[in-house]
Amino acid sequence: MDWVVYILECADKSLYTGITNDLESRIAAHESGKGAKYTKGRGPFTLMYREGCDTRSAASKREVRIKRLSREEKLKLCVSS
Repeated sequence: MDWVVYILECADKSLYTGITNDLESRIAAHESGKGAKYTKGRGPFTLMYREGCDTRSAASKREVRIKRLSREEKLKLCVSS
């Protein structure tokens, strides 16, 4: 099972970072207001970044590292992909 770390840009220009093993379904859940508490009411969303990981553990660790970045660093990461 492949896991993905992703960054969404919300309609209010804030960034949301998460992990999933089914990116299409997860984005649809965010769009419907059922994805995460933070994203509820913040759509529509733009997928800014995705990074594949072999395991859930690896994806979770990468998610934590990305969440520690500043907004500017996250945007640079998105541009570099």
